[in-house]
Amino acid sequence: MFTFTSEDGLEIHVHEWPAPGEVRGVVQIAHGMGEHAARYAHLAETLNGLGYAVYADDHRGHGHTIKGEPGDLGENGWHLLVADLVALTRILRDRHPGVPLVLLGHSLGSMAAQQYVLDHADLLDGVVLSGTTAVDGLFGNIAEFGGDLTDFFNVTFEPRRTDADWLSRDDAQVDAYVADPWCGFAIDDASMGDLATVSVTRLTTPTGIPADLPFYVMVGDRDPLNDHLKLSDLAVQRYRDAGLTNLTYVTYPDARHEILNETNRPQVESDLTTWLTTHITPAARA
Repeated sequence: MFTFTSEDGLEIHVHEWPAPGEVRGVVQIAHGMGEHAARYAHLAETLNGLGYAVYADDHRGHGHTIKGEPGDLGENGWHLLVADLVALTRILRDRHPGVPLVLLGHSLGSMAAQQYVLDHADLLDGVVLSGTTAVDGLFGNIAEFGGDLTDFFNVTFEPRRTDADWLSRDDAQVDAYVADPWCGFAIDDASMGDLATVSVTRLTTPTGIPADLPFYVMVGDRDPLNDHLKLSDLAVQRYRDAGLTNLTYVTYPDARHEILNETNRPQVESDLTTWLTTHITPAARA
């Protein structure tokens, strides 16, 4: 693990999983809300075996980067979280010059990636969005529901065994999440409000993204964030309407939110690595 200093002085902690030999590519992971980067160790080790170096920061308000209350991103925290991802990419570019780099964002991390790529697509050779959605539509559904956020996520899984049943069909993964003191919280209201604003003012009409930038979108069709694929379909259509020509969209029947921790994880990882080895090559940065 190493740290770097964010523009507001916060020390951001970064997990690293080095490739065992020559590095064929770099995967930068942006984790979701109310979790932390160490939960991606299994995926990182799978990618290491294929020659990818993997890095993932603990976002501000999460994991080792928590300063104060869990989920408190600080003043202007949402935008700084995105800026932290950009800063980490620049560090990784310096560490691995000439090597292709892919940003993989899950859930909240995918929302940050959606914002990131509007301004800094030139830093990336590919984008992976996992457990993603049309963010404005998600906020609209939450507002229409009008109840507790946990109830919203679990409404189609009642009677629920735990408050985290919406994450996965794999009980062991759900129980590990519930038992983890660094999991299971929301970001602060101000940051959530900034994300909601961005979701309407910027994410609905993605611009400035090179048409041929490889995009890979992977979701479960029972993920409450995408409303039975309606909202992930919408997000994908928006990218296609913006002119993206190299976009792969994969959906998994009956899978819930954390497809990288689902009962069909081997298939999900295999599909992802096949896409990476097909679309992300050293020639991307030659």
